[in-house]
Amino acid sequence: MQIEQRKVDSLIPYVNNSRKHSDEQIAQIAASIKEFGWTNPILVDGDNGIIAGHGRVKAARKLNMDKVPVIELAHLSDTQRKALIIADNKLALNADWDKEILSLEIDGLRQVDFNLDLLGFSFDELVSQSIDNLNNDNEPKPKEINYAIQYNLVFESESQQTTWFGFIKNLKSMFPEEETLGARLRRFIEENNLGEA
Repeated sequence: MQIEQRKVDSLIPYVNNSRKHSDEQIAQIAASIKEFGWTNPILVDGDNGIIAGHGRVKAARKLNMDKVPVIELAHLSDTQRKALIIADNKLALNADWDKEILSLEIDGLRQVDFNLDLLGFSFDELVSQSIDNLNNDNEPKPKEINYAIQYNLVFESESQQTTWFGFIKNLKSMFPEEETLGARLRRFIEENNLGEA
């Protein structure tokens, strides 16, 4: 297989592509291409029909790119081509995350002020990963959670966000006997008289 550069305008999207790409995802793909370069060629058939990479082609257009790297799979039958279009999208979705390792990797990137938006996770997913890292499987879990309140935190800067997550991590070592993040926050507020008007 050979990688070659082809004009974006010459590539033909598959009209029955069942994978949808939102404007937000296209923007994420475009940001990834800008940061890391082109890491995954477009797969096409013998007539420049796109087999895999519809989102990447849309991102290339958004970036006003003239050419993109392409691998031609002209040997595929029509049936194989249609099947690969589905399989290429679905097989990647079948993988799962090792949440403990993922949390550690994300925290490592956060500590060096890497732009976490480029990872493709939503803010809520990143918060969830950080909290999961605080509550590993070796800690006792509360038997019953009576209620939960969810807040969407808005940070003014990445530095402010890093400070917040550092504070949350420190709560674990400050109050290791507490089982939940909420209990640790409550103890911190009580011990520092922050709950008084």
